[in-house]
Amino acid sequence: MTTTIKKFQVTFDCADPERVARFWCEVLGYEPPTPPQGFDTWDEYNATLPPGERGAWFACSDPSGAGPRLYFQRVPEGKVVKNRVHLDVRVGTGLVGDERLATLTAERDRLLALGATCVQVLVADEENESCIVMQDIEGNEFCLD
Repeated sequence: MTTTIKKFQVTFDCADPERVARFWCEVLGYEPPTPPQGFDTWDEYNATLPPGERGAWFACSDPSGAGPRLYFQRVPEGKVVKNRVHLDVRVGTGLVGDERLATLTAERDRLLALGATCVQVLVADEENESCIVMQDIEGNEFCLD
């Protein structure tokens, strides 16, 4: 039996889809979609929707087409517990020791300026290389790896 590779998107539940999507655009180098045909801006498009549907979703995509699309949908409830799935942002691939930690720390500092939160810095030990546990602007966990 042959399995075919399937494209997928990662969906985030959140309170402010456009704000969270634009944060992730900055983190990953992704791009937001262009507004629907006939509209110059997303604000212009949203103004045509019923109040409850305005800003209900937003998305962003890898401009190279290699990575998954990220989709953000507004939900009424806030985040309560730890994510069961999280993204690992691979900024230290191939690096080890102090060089890896310095690269991760520099990216952490860049993301802090965007509104992320640093949860924990895990320094390399005998088994694992360093990584940094972070939260996005709505508290969704991710790792700098």
